[in-house]
Amino acid sequence: MDNNNFFQYLETEKRCSIHTLRAYKVDLAQFFSFITKQFQVEGYSGVKPVMIRSWIVSMMDKGISPRSINRKISSLKSLFRFLSRENIITDNPVLKVIAPKASQSLPVFVDKRGMELLLDEIEFVPGFRGMRDKLVIEMLYFTGVRLSELIGMDEKNVDLVQGQIKVLGKRNKERIIPINSILVQSIINYIEVRNREIGKDGQDNYLFLTEKGNKMYEKLVYRIVNTYLGKVSTIVKKSPHILRHTFATHMLNNGANLNTIKEILGHSNLAATQIYTHNTIDKLKLIYEQAHPRA
Repeated sequence: MDNNNFFQYLETEKRCSIHTLRAYKVDLAQFFSFITKQFQVEGYSGVKPVMIRSWIVSMMDKGISPRSINRKISSLKSLFRFLSRENIITDNPVLKVIAPKASQSLPVFVDKRGMELLLDEIEFVPGFRGMRDKLVIEMLYFTGVRLSELIGMDEKNVDLVQGQIKVLGKRNKERIIPINSILVQSIINYIEVRNREIGKDGQDNYLFLTEKGNKMYEKLVYRIVNTYLGKVSTIVKKSPHILRHTFATHMLNNGANLNTIKEILGHSNLAATQIYTHNTIDKLKLIYEQAHPRA
């Protein structure tokens, strides 16, 4: 099949304008020219997701706006959707490529080196307060929990043997989050010092307490995060949610499955998680440069 069948479909069934048809033709011509030159691939059957991602990277390197890139990807989606419907291809490569909306603002996050400095080199004040403050940072970064989930965290839902935490998210939806050995040990150390120095109110079972033994409150968590992120990062907004963004971005950059991140974050749908793919473009460039023989 040549592209004429597709364009006829756009004109007769989708009733696209001449201007839209022209844009489709240009977009598709550019894509197939790119994969022919870079991957020596011609036709539809040989198209792989990595080729589409490489095309996105090349357009970004040329300074093409996110809005224009998104439109070109939309053209490609329409073509391969048509090919699938007509049973011309069995596997749609565009389904494995995410092109976030240009209108979405990118989540701000702390880079990997910044978090390494914060957790390994920055000194926290001695005693209960410093141990609690560091655990707050670690909990937000290692688990990606929301501020409300952190404050409301029930100690009985922290399973140090199994290495997991049960949190109560939006709309009272529960989810299980795995925790690593570093966080497990930090929690053990914190509870020991907290019980010795602060004691506990028998009526409540909150994990995080103030120095007076009360439940943590939002303003205090903001103050903790702002203070310590200010030591390692120049980002303007230093909020607890930044560490949630940082968790998701670092997980994705290190190869975590998007659906896994969605479940850990407690997102109700994948669309809310997809925005983090924007922040992986530097990783994508690195992979492309390492993998492509002519890069």
